[in-house]
Amino acid sequence: MSGRADLMRGADDLLLEHQLCFALAVASRSVIASYRPVLEPLGLTHPQYLVMLALWERSPRTVRDVSDALLLEPATMTPLLKRLEEAGLVTRTRQPGNERALDVTLTQAGRALREKALAVPVTMMARLGISRGDAEELHRSMMKLVDAAQASREADAAETARTSVG
Repeated sequence: MSGRADLMRGADDLLLEHQLCFALAVASRSVIASYRPVLEPLGLTHPQYLVMLALWERSPRTVRDVSDALLLEPATMTPLLKRLEEAGLVTRTRQPGNERALDVTLTQAGRALREKALAVPVTMMARLGISRGDAEELHRSMMKLVDAAQASREADAAETARTSVG
């Protein structure tokens, strides 16, 4: 490729439509907005649905464990859990012998809601016009990106720590 062609290709790299971050941000907002009418009858917002998914996998879990599973800061979890508790779907209790750790447990209503939520994945695939195989492939690709981004952030943090000490 000539120098001019390389230069032109580089200019194209800055087009908004070529930005991975733009495509991901728009896809994320669009897909999450598509969940809204599906989750509304369950009485859940999308972030609350994610918390419930984590708890349907295993309950009780500590707040830290749920936040780690969802890659969210524990402080972000507090308002979500408070609303889920007010809705009667979870309880939060201090761990005996560890005042700092909070256990989050599904209530009977929270466990029962799982049955209604079983339709959500199939409904969403239909709304988005994708097959289960498409959804699995997208999920693998997205998780590969998440893992790479996490590794990059960890490397940046390690480098910052190394250079600030030395």
